[in-house]
Amino acid sequence: MNHDGETNLKVKQGLEATSSVLHEDSDFKDLKAIVRCEDPNADLYTFVGTLDLEQQKSPLSIQQLLLRDSKLRNTEFVYGAVVFTGHDTKVIQNSTEPPSKRSRIERKMDKIIYLMFFVVFLMSFIGSIVFGIETREDRLRNDGRTERWYLRPDNAEIFFDPERAPLAAIFHFFTAVMLYSYFIPISLYVSIEIVKVLQSVFINRDILMYYEETDKPAHARTSNLNEELGMVDTVLSDKTGTLTCNSMEFIKCSIAGTAYGRGITEVERSMAMRSGGTALVHDDLDVVVDRSGPKIKGFNFEDERVMKGNWVKEQEAAVLQKFFRLLAVCHTAIPETDEATGTVSYEAESPDEAAFVVAARELGFEFFNRTQNGISFRELDIATGQKVERVYRLLNVLEFNSARKRMSVIVRDEDGKLLLLSKGADNVMFERLAKNGRKFEEKTREHVNEYADAGLRTLILAYRDVDESEYIEFSKNFNEAKNSVTEDRESLIDEITDKMERDLILLGATAVEDKLQNGVPDCIDKLAQAGIKIWVLTGDKMETAINIGFACSLLRQEMKQIIINLETPHIKALEKAGEKDMIEQASRESVVKQMEEGKALITGSSGTGSQEAFALIIDGKSLTYALEDDFKKKFLDLAIGCASVICCRSSPKQKALVTRLVKTGTGKTTLAIGDGANDVGMLQEADIGVGISGVEGMQAVMSSDIAIAQFRYLERLLLVHGHWCYSRISSMICYFFYKNITFGVTVFLYEAYTSFSAQPAYNDWFLSLFNVFFSSLPVIALGVFDQDVSARFCYKFPLLYQEGVQNLLFSWKRIIGWMLNGVMTAIAIFFLCKESLKHQLYNPNGKTAGREILGGTMYTCVVWVVNLQMALAISYFTWVQHIVIWGSIAFWYIFLMIYGAITPSFSSDAYKVFIEALAPAPSYWLTTLFVMIIALIPYFVFKSVQMRFFPGYHQMIQWIRYEGHSNDPEFVEMVRQRSIRPTTVGSTARRAASVRRSGRFHDQLKKNFIAF
Repeated sequence: MNHDGETNLKVKQGLEATSSVLHEDSDFKDLKAIVRCEDPNADLYTFVGTLDLEQQKSPLSIQQLLLRDSKLRNTEFVYGAVVFTGHDTKVIQNSTEPPSKRSRIERKMDKIIYLMFFVVFLMSFIGSIVFGIETREDRLRNDGRTERWYLRPDNAEIFFDPERAPLAAIFHFFTAVMLYSYFIPISLYVSIEIVKVLQSVFINRDILMYYEETDKPAHARTSNLNEELGMVDTVLSDKTGTLTCNSMEFIKCSIAGTAYGRGITEVERSMAMRSGGTALVHDDLDVVVDRSGPKIKGFNFEDERVMKGNWVKEQEAAVLQKFFRLLAVCHTAIPETDEATGTVSYEAESPDEAAFVVAARELGFEFFNRTQNGISFRELDIATGQKVERVYRLLNVLEFNSARKRMSVIVRDEDGKLLLLSKGADNVMFERLAKNGRKFEEKTREHVNEYADAGLRTLILAYRDVDESEYIEFSKNFNEAKNSVTEDRESLIDEITDKMERDLILLGATAVEDKLQNGVPDCIDKLAQAGIKIWVLTGDKMETAINIGFACSLLRQEMKQIIINLETPHIKALEKAGEKDMIEQASRESVVKQMEEGKALITGSSGTGSQEAFALIIDGKSLTYALEDDFKKKFLDLAIGCASVICCRSSPKQKALVTRLVKTGTGKTTLAIGDGANDVGMLQEADIGVGISGVEGMQAVMSSDIAIAQFRYLERLLLVHGHWCYSRISSMICYFFYKNITFGVTVFLYEAYTSFSAQPAYNDWFLSLFNVFFSSLPVIALGVFDQDVSARFCYKFPLLYQEGVQNLLFSWKRIIGWMLNGVMTAIAIFFLCKESLKHQLYNPNGKTAGREILGGTMYTCVVWVVNLQMALAISYFTWVQHIVIWGSIAFWYIFLMIYGAITPSFSSDAYKVFIEALAPAPSYWLTTLFVMIIALIPYFVFKSVQMRFFPGYHQMIQWIRYEGHSNDPEFVEMVRQRSIRPTTVGSTARRAASVRRSGRFHDQLKKNFIAF
């Protein structure tokens, strides 16, 4: 069975009491049974219940429970009884409302909208006061006329009545609020949503982020956070399945104190380079390794001493046999036999488990069948030298979980002997060994440490014989504990199994390699060059995590490592004494002291002005205390001062808490990336959650904002798409406010010119359609297609990404600059149009320009200027931009002719205004041309001066491209070196440090030579 979204199979088994007697529908006719179980809860991994059938109690556990949305595999159908329905099901109780995530730009845009509302109300209020005063003073003069006689105040009901000026001012306030509403870009939200959806389509269809091996493209599951991808300050990454492939390969093992396996891991190659470039080889140099034959998934083991049945010649052949038998028997994998070829493949709960069973098969112990209570395998018989089939009766499976860190099975072999076979983490298995079972402990520990240094995941294998009487007692207690329907059932079971899993005899250890994904070191290097901080949160051992850090260039040899753990002699002594309160107090004090020492080290280094880089490495136990409310600020200050942070042995909850701490503590954008269910909390807590569709299942993807197939695609997602989306959205919003302020201020100035009489400058349809037809499409095209810098230059100059991290393109300075540009443009348009049409005859009939002519001329100038401003602001022209910009201008004239041809009852004062008034007048065309030039000159001059003397980083890159220096390495390097912060992580930093060391070495040689 696998759950919806998962790829790894989970073994589910019916009770023997029911599966042996219920086979057909008719068998259920006389069935009478009672299920007693726990109340509905959200725990997906436990189930407590019993089945009363024919006066016999049978325990029910999670192995008998099929969750909602489960998919059956290896089984055609099942009979079952429904225990929970609807909102009582565990899956529904685990489903939570997805966290509401909004980008920083959107939240800032809300503040600008509030500011614009305030401005509108302020303008309306000031205008109403002026209008009220004007109205109150508009009384009869000596000639019997009012000053504003054309408004007919003598016949007014309220609006222009001097006797009711205060009420008229209040009416004017509400009218002005409606009239000035064009300052508020309501259509901005709609336009942004359209743009973001189209940006997401481009991300989804990017062929360079498509992983052909699994047929997985990138998938933006939400479009809310596109621009946030260009503002990431810290990346928090899982290790297994994210930086690595989570495709485990059995590569080495230690059996009876002897190390087997001659493969070289990626981490060992990295270690060899760090130690001077010498290749790591095994001690036995005269051994020839046979690398012929096809590659077997999950198996990369090479050692002729145990391959092809040669293990029988080893001195400890009996121990090797027990070791390989344990691999073939102690698991929950399900075999699948190909009927055509007879080959056996395996479905397992985890890649590790599959690798062990494949290794056993390749070494001659082929597991081929599993039944309700039996495991069948083929092995080489030492006595006869022939392959024989063996069937072990499976009595109990003591399952693995994160607390137990081990898994065991109790089986009865063909001779009737009872065996307990166990495998687990070294820190729990070594302490369970019997005194006479530690024969190989010292050597095995050495090998396990070597494997951890090589970046391998290790497990300890051990066994023991079980007495019949002991097993009868265990079985009785175990079944009683399983049949108890109480809250402490799990603790009772753990206590009983703990007693059984003691006095073990050590066989050896396994080592599997989880290879780095392709391109991970290069990706981390580019992200580091972009100024992005990278934290790794993993459940692996500290040694493994450190060596993976070296392999992927997250750590380098020159870095000073600040290691925080609780492996001090004092704490170990307290742990042996078992005094919990004292252990907790001492641990807390130790963690705080280590954090203070680390901070002092960083402060001292920065005081000397050196460029030393620090790496913080902390384990899960220490992290528990570091994340306490009293100390988390101290921990964050220390972590921020380090170039790399690695949190080892961290739980899913700790991952989420660390992510929350970074997000709230720094106030910067965080991105979490992971591939498993244990990363879900981290992904939902971060500003952006990126799920990797790997082999651990789809839980991370289902909880993420964006899904990619490989970690290396994060480079393109952030440096290219992230920067483009941030730049486009920032420019789009700034331009939107510019054009609305330009349009709105002309309306305000005209109303002020008409003594705040609430008279609109333009026809009602002109007002309504400005943001719909005459200026909306160019801004959408800007948000979708514009590129300030090409993708090639985004890679070449990764520091360009810091424009988003520092929010340079959407700062208040830039926003207010665009707003002021809009105000100046509107002032130029209004006064130039008004003055040019004020004192002259407009046509041969001797008529002067009225409101419809002035309004039409101003509107034409606004349409031309805002669209030409767009043309000046665009960095990357496509045919789409040309169509929408020039098309919007052309459509204004087409609309004016069509609308003006409609009857005056509908078109009102726009009736034939273009055909009969505007188009025939040369002054209309001259005014439009003159206003366009004058209105755009300030922006053109400002951009010219800025580009020449104060260029931004993207403008410098544009100059490089424009002047043809893109292939001049010295010039490019000069621009690249204008770093906002020195790079301390990645292969580039490693090379730079090497150059610095080499320079210091040569300087010292020179000094010594001069002294000599």
